[in-house]
Amino acid sequence: MTDEAGIYARESSYLDRHVQFGEAQGRVISVSFPDSPPEDARTDHDLLDRIDGYLEGVESDFGDVTVALTVPTDQRAVLEAVREIPYGESISCERLASMSAGLSADDDEDRRLVRTALAGNPAPLLIPDHRVRDGPSAAPPTVEQRLRSLEGL
Repeated sequence: MTDEAGIYARESSYLDRHVQFGEAQGRVISVSFPDSPPEDARTDHDLLDRIDGYLEGVESDFGDVTVALTVPTDQRAVLEAVREIPYGESISCERLASMSAGLSADDDEDRRLVRTALAGNPAPLLIPDHRVRDGPSAAPPTVEQRLRSLEGL
């Protein structure tokens, strides 16, 4: 773990906007897709290089990137399960519920919890909610569609 902290952003021509993430102590704390980043955002980071590669078609699941999840435990289980969905594959919210510790695909409340966790995902792309075909994404709709298209979903 490092003491590095900051906001990093780089423009993506594929997404037609910037990819931005916040990092603290070697952990990603947020990912967003602003039209323009803050003036103090830095553009040089290995993760931005990897994201550029991904957006150019290099297969990656970003599973080795540490994401600091400050969400309730039940939502954490959902988001951790999302990280297990392989590149180029999609699943349903129902299937995601069955993959998430302590949740049941047959329970309406658990399926609602899955949708809530997806909508509140602090790090879309790194936690690839675009691979859940019938769930909300925390990424803007145009970004979600382009990520799905990139992976052939």
